[in-house]
Amino acid sequence: MSFNIAEREDTIIALATPQGVGAIAVIRLSGKDAIRVTNEVFFGKNLENQPSHTIHFGTIRDGEKIIDEVLVSIFKAPRSFTKENVVEISTHGSSYIINQVLKLFVRKGIRLAKPGEFTQRAFLNGQFDLAQAEAVADLIHADSETSHQAALNQMRGGFSSEIQELRNQLIHFASMIELELDFVEEDVEFASRDDLRRLVERILRIVEELILSFDLGNVIKNGVPTVIAGKPNAGKSTLLNALLNEEKAIVSDIAGTTRDFIEDEISIGGVIFRFIDTAGLRETTDTIEAIGVSRTQEKMKTASLILYLFDLSDTDLVEINRDINKLENLGVPFLKVANKTDKAKANIISELKANHPDTIFISAGQKENLEGLKLRILELVNLDKFRTGNTIITNVRHYDSLTKTRESLLDVLTGLDSLVTNDFLAMDIRRALHYLGEITGQVTTDDLLANIFSKFCIGK
Repeated sequence: MSFNIAEREDTIIALATPQGVGAIAVIRLSGKDAIRVTNEVFFGKNLENQPSHTIHFGTIRDGEKIIDEVLVSIFKAPRSFTKENVVEISTHGSSYIINQVLKLFVRKGIRLAKPGEFTQRAFLNGQFDLAQAEAVADLIHADSETSHQAALNQMRGGFSSEIQELRNQLIHFASMIELELDFVEEDVEFASRDDLRRLVERILRIVEELILSFDLGNVIKNGVPTVIAGKPNAGKSTLLNALLNEEKAIVSDIAGTTRDFIEDEISIGGVIFRFIDTAGLRETTDTIEAIGVSRTQEKMKTASLILYLFDLSDTDLVEINRDINKLENLGVPFLKVANKTDKAKANIISELKANHPDTIFISAGQKENLEGLKLRILELVNLDKFRTGNTIITNVRHYDSLTKTRESLLDVLTGLDSLVTNDFLAMDIRRALHYLGEITGQVTTDDLLANIFSKFCIGK
């Protein structure tokens, strides 16, 4: 998908609400002819004489044929989402009505919009920068409190302002160093190398902090893959069902019931966790169960968190210690969850508390202390930075640009240490400026824009 200059002059139209039958549907137009063409098929007030940000009742007609009674909202340039003339037509949600309205406008010369074209026009017309435009898509797809808040913060421009401030400071020094190139024979210094070093080191610290925030940002945006593991009959499926509050997984007293993994999502404290119920870990001669055990081990290696269940009715401290040693060697964060407290063997609870005080005691079958388990799970997802308003990176494109910015800044420091000539120093600073500019769209290409906006839904 690509956008050319000629197409930017078109007036475009698309359904802005989800496909399917609903009470109402909203059809959006944007472009210089949006109000004029709508006025040609709207019977009510003369829309071209109405002020911006007003709503009008009437009918949409194809000649003498009434298609529907509608509400038409008018937003006149530049006071609109795209900074162009925008019309939003609220119709009844019938797919027949929607198609008739769209066909009518297409016959009038209005072009069907491409995915993300409304938001791209907003970006190209200076409504917001590229990072904010991407946040629009994140906001639409946010499915938890934290992902919603992260997208909202970015859309409001906090991250963009931080990047722009860093660029401005670098631009000043880059211009001074390049000015020195014009006076190379006079051997003058317009930019203090000590000041430049301090600036680069300070920017580098900020960039590295943003890079480190990506792990948290990825959790906020995509959820935490959390594996529920343990021996057969430890209560893994029962725990999954209790957390989801539904019978998602088959529960049986027969060991090895779960042969493959079962996955579902739940929001805890505004964070999405993707819980994965796995096959029980044991030696087995059953070919199918062995495949399930192998998949469990692979899932554990790639998880962000493991809930390892111990069956208090059928285990001892020696076995628990052996399993804990294996978990520690994986290098994946894990919680020790002692299940079936209602059926616990004598002294096992007191032994566990003495030897592993961080163990969480629950009864998945009786749904006891599940809230305590959820609190401990949340503790492992460090949301302190997010809750204190720090900028969090959630976009892999931004992460990549920041990583390249860091490399360029390190090259600047190396150049200062090596006393390289000004032209090489200026080149490394320009590279850092380029990668920072990629984030906000001050440096961009048609291919990059097409790739970003093609992922948006049509109508946005």
